[in-house]
Amino acid sequence: MHAQTRSLALTVLASAMLMTVLDGSIVTVAMPAIQADLGFTPAGLSWVVNAYLIAFGSLLLLAGRLGDLIGRKRMFLAGTAVFTAASLLAAVAGSPAVLIAARFLQGAGSAMSSAVSLGILVTLFTEPRERARAIAVFSFTGAAGASVGQVLGGLLTDALSWNWIFFINLPIGAAAIALAAHVLPADRGLGLRAGADALGALLVTAGLMTGIYAVVRIEEHGAASAHTLGLGALALALLAGFLVRQRRAATPLMPLRILRSRAVAGANLAQLLMVAALFSFQVLVALYLQKVQGYGATATGLAMLPAALVIGAVSLGVSARLVTRFGERAVLLTGLGLLVGVLGLLTRLPVHASYAVDLLPVMLLAAGFGLALPALTSLGMSGADEADAGLASGLFNTTQQIGMALGVAVLTTLAAARTEALGAAGAGAAEALTGGYRLAFAVGTGLLLAALAVAATVLRAKTPARPQAQETSKTPEAPRAPQTPEAPQASRPAEAEAVTAA
Repeated sequence: MHAQTRSLALTVLASAMLMTVLDGSIVTVAMPAIQADLGFTPAGLSWVVNAYLIAFGSLLLLAGRLGDLIGRKRMFLAGTAVFTAASLLAAVAGSPAVLIAARFLQGAGSAMSSAVSLGILVTLFTEPRERARAIAVFSFTGAAGASVGQVLGGLLTDALSWNWIFFINLPIGAAAIALAAHVLPADRGLGLRAGADALGALLVTAGLMTGIYAVVRIEEHGAASAHTLGLGALALALLAGFLVRQRRAATPLMPLRILRSRAVAGANLAQLLMVAALFSFQVLVALYLQKVQGYGATATGLAMLPAALVIGAVSLGVSARLVTRFGERAVLLTGLGLLVGVLGLLTRLPVHASYAVDLLPVMLLAAGFGLALPALTSLGMSGADEADAGLASGLFNTTQQIGMALGVAVLTTLAAARTEALGAAGAGAAEALTGGYRLAFAVGTGLLLAALAVAATVLRAKTPARPQAQETSKTPEAPRAPQTPEAPQASRPAEAEAVTAA
């Protein structure tokens, strides 16, 4: 495939990821306006977020495998179309029920498109430098999109109305569909007979949906309540049944061989821990700025914008070169070390904070995310062959969503419990809130240290291949990635020499 076409394909994949991430964060600052306009109850309002999260997180693994079976391009186009149509439904919703249904459909569409995006990306970009740059762009879109979403959501809600946070998806989605139809590589997939495990699909989807539902309701029912423990036990039983089914099924939905790779298993575990800590960072810092420091919605987004900017600068300008020179593992360890500093500093957050002294250094250290996420993405996809690329992509995204749900639910619950205890002991409102956030940040620091330990012990450093005598570049060559069926290396030697060297 021509380099310009591959660049356009990367733009399409990144745009779809941007819509997915923006939709997860842009709605948060518009919640008060949505509640006032549609008459949501306080408990019902949380389902504007929860409906999206449950559908997205529970369908990713299924969508990734179906992409391998029926074709990743078809799955991407279908998912983007579902998401765009659901955005229109959300924008014109006139009742809470319609908006919640639309948000569930948005989550399903996002799962369908994002589950196969990484699988498409790694088969498009096979040369080490190009793949590192492409993954850096893709990772930056996800990492910085959340912060941009908060700013954009505040601006659109204040200047127009909450409806426009959904209307904005329509032109982006339509353009992505039109462009994707021409630039994404066509693939027939393995066929449904290669993995049409209906029972396995039912078990894993029900297990993930039940588990995520239990997690998002922790704040309401409590971590040790019968509701949470009962649903958690049911989710574990369903997922255990899924694993047993995968060992016995002739055509498993998720071949367990993918988990035998240390790179895949280690990267997913490290990501689970890292995302659990850092997504709660985004939520809790926003709450601290608004509830303790008195910032408005737009001001909160602007205060967190430096984090998005440094993540973008590192992801796009530095991480690819560092990965090429030092390897994914070394870059990952460095990024995680910086992130430990982010939450470690927040454990000393004062009630009366100076932004320049107490918060800006934290935002700048968030550059570590721009190092860690691209490296983790490369490692998480490196152990899967071409036939399982969609599955590996879906697994990686599923891990990310579960980490986000667990992190927010558990750490916000800990913060709320600590705040309540401090308030009962006589602390003022601002002091009690700050104390609760400090505890959550301390636990988040522990999660990052655990991720650092996993990266250091489970993930092995790769031994670079020795350069060939005729090569003039000093860059070590990574193992070659499998070629797509549409572009076998042996039949296209000229293109292989110019483009595919990964």
